[in-house]
Amino acid sequence: MRLPLPQFAIDNRHPEHIAEVIETATTQFLAQCLEPEELNFPQMPPFGSWVKSIDEESGNKILAVVTYVTTSPIDSIHRARALGLSLTELREQQPQIFAMLKTEFRAAIVGFETPLANGHGNGSRPGQIYQYIPPRPPQIHQAVYRCHPSEIVHFSEELDFLRTLLLVKDVPVEALVAASVREIYQLRQGDRQWLVQVGRQLNMLLKDDYDRLRYILTQIHW
Repeated sequence: MRLPLPQFAIDNRHPEHIAEVIETATTQFLAQCLEPEELNFPQMPPFGSWVKSIDEESGNKILAVVTYVTTSPIDSIHRARALGLSLTELREQQPQIFAMLKTEFRAAIVGFETPLANGHGNGSRPGQIYQYIPPRPPQIHQAVYRCHPSEIVHFSEELDFLRTLLLVKDVPVEALVAASVREIYQLRQGDRQWLVQVGRQLNMLLKDDYDRLRYILTQIHW
């Protein structure tokens, strides 16, 4: 039996609306990806990519980095099994497969943006950025969106979020930092001066641990 997230007016869904919060905590949240309209698997956000949600009580826009993604059966008793079929063959022969799987991801909260005086921090003009844990995370069932490139570039003017990423538990933090910085570096069109500042900040945070710093920086490319 299919137990999907309640989804209404799919045609009106914002193109960057990819998921919904299903578990929330002070430092992170768990989101379930929304089902696509066609027979396909949900959009899986890349490791280290940037997403956002809203704390409706304050209007704060919560920014977070994806730390873990998984696709598994909705039925927790039965595991998926290999079928030896291509995606096209699955659509033709086993279309029910797409209704039996869910894609979820965890995201580490790295900061927030306060709303403008006349809005809720979701407009084209940015509000005040804070690179520390917000007073409240997004609530259950809040929408989760991909961050717009301009939001990521604006947020990364300061680099305090790197400390938060280095403290994330149960993930390969060096790879996480590298993935998140790599996306920003590409969005900044290979801004070498910004990357040098990142290297200096990481060197300070890692307390001159050259091996860890080198491991991170060698994964960042334009």
